[in-house]
Amino acid sequence: MNKKGKERELGLTILVILIILGAFAACVLGIWSTQGPGQYAYDTIRDQTVTIHGKGVYQHMTYEVALQGIGHDVVTLFLGIPALLVFFLRARKGSCRARLLLAGILGYFHVQYLFYMIMGMYNILFLVYVLLAGCTFFALLQVLFSVDTDNLKNRMTSVPKKFIGGFLMVNAAAIALLWLQIVLIPLFDGTLYPLELAHYTTLIVQGVDLGLLLPLAVVCGWLLIKERPLGYLAAPVYCIFLTLHMIALIGKIVAMGLNGFSIIPVVFIMPMFAVLSGYCSVRALRSISG
Repeated sequence: MNKKGKERELGLTILVILIILGAFAACVLGIWSTQGPGQYAYDTIRDQTVTIHGKGVYQHMTYEVALQGIGHDVVTLFLGIPALLVFFLRARKGSCRARLLLAGILGYFHVQYLFYMIMGMYNILFLVYVLLAGCTFFALLQVLFSVDTDNLKNRMTSVPKKFIGGFLMVNAAAIALLWLQIVLIPLFDGTLYPLELAHYTTLIVQGVDLGLLLPLAVVCGWLLIKERPLGYLAAPVYCIFLTLHMIALIGKIVAMGLNGFSIIPVVFIMPMFAVLSGYCSVRALRSISG
């Protein structure tokens, strides 16, 4: 490895260490911090009464969203962080599969802490969220730019392009319809504000998904179907990210179900998407020859 390569690897190592330490601290405090008065009712500016969690770093979030955050933290702590460490170490040894897995895992961390930074009510972890959103973004770029897409395409001759690309596009369309239903029904019936808005300023998750993540999934799937070199990198990485993301959503659903919230029909839909995205990830990685 030349001098520039060593410098890039050193930079990536520093970023990954910061991500692991920051995510560990954020997850531990998110799961186990308990300071605060406990649950209480709150009247929003839109004359809607919501239940505030009232405990820990998520004490100013609604009870439902705080439970989702805790469920997400559990998945990140016990699955995301170990996976990040394992595949970072394997990628350093030159494994192409590990590098794609590392990119997908970094994408998962970036999306999680981007949401925490822009949606979570301000708390003592704000700068940690900023650090994690930034470090994961630049680490992800570094890993993606280190992959030779032309060489990767030549090594993935057996990848099921139409199946994986079609899945990414169908999944994006299904999630888009779910979010548009939340937004459009209040627009058409004149109430304007969805119940999911609660005491937040806007629909952050729906906005980021509809504006960025879902179009990106469509583009990744289309590039793979059209056999563009970039598609052989982007589609598998997105599938890996989506697998972890769906597992985290399952963690959120479980947390809500254990606390009395209705989780039908998402308790059946999200595991199905998780299995399909996991299957696509495995097929893509196994198709890499050499």
